[in-house]
Amino acid sequence: MKITILTTFPEMFTPLHTSMLGRAEKAGILDIREVDIRAYSKNKHHNTDDAPFGGGAGMVMLAQPIVDAIRDVQGDRKVRRIYLSPRGETLTQKKAEQLAKEDELILLCGHYEGVDQRALDLCIDEELSIGDFVVTGGEIPAMAITDAVCRLVPGVLSDAACFEDESHWAGTLEYPQYSRPAEWHGLRVPDILLSGDHAKVARWRRKQSILRTRERRPDLYAALRLDSKEDKKILREIADEDEDRAAAQLDRRE
Repeated sequence: MKITILTTFPEMFTPLHTSMLGRAEKAGILDIREVDIRAYSKNKHHNTDDAPFGGGAGMVMLAQPIVDAIRDVQGDRKVRRIYLSPRGETLTQKKAEQLAKEDELILLCGHYEGVDQRALDLCIDEELSIGDFVVTGGEIPAMAITDAVCRLVPGVLSDAACFEDESHWAGTLEYPQYSRPAEWHGLRVPDILLSGDHAKVARWRRKQSILRTRERRPDLYAALRLDSKEDKKILREIADEDEDRAAAQLDRRE
């Protein structure tokens, strides 16, 4: 997969070329590049922003250098072009999976008060956000989206199981994880994880995922389809435990 990031701050993207993504680049699985929008400015001082028409605080990124940069990078290829913006569709795991199937992406990082709408109208296919908050520019969102997408590209991670058991992959949050030692600061790893019984471990993890999702993300929990035979057993078990806990609390009050 090839991802080109258009930015006025290319020096911010060092983290994308380290760790797992860096190894995948060296192996030829990924091609992540940063392109400085300033290089395409036709202004005397190579500036990429100016005051907004209609007044207002801050500056707006100019259409000309952005459009020229995108057209130069894209050439005559069909490429998915994305503008990182807080007004865009919120990135989800499902969206990351969809983008990971693309051969090539162009990510445009906005800055200041945003981008001249004409550049978006001419050269952008969609806008994406990483959440309902605002940051100083599109660079950090571009890094987050690049990481979320690239780790799903075959060969980047050692095994698909590395992400298929994680939070949001199947609509649930990930179960608790433990490592050595078995007891630390008086806290012990659940015995079932030390049992060597893979079926029981898998069931425990599934139950913990369901519980965590119910407690922390009721919106995700409400959308879950827990209709398998095993899930129904787990739900009955959870319901029984809820009743026992409620009864114990009532006894303490009395």
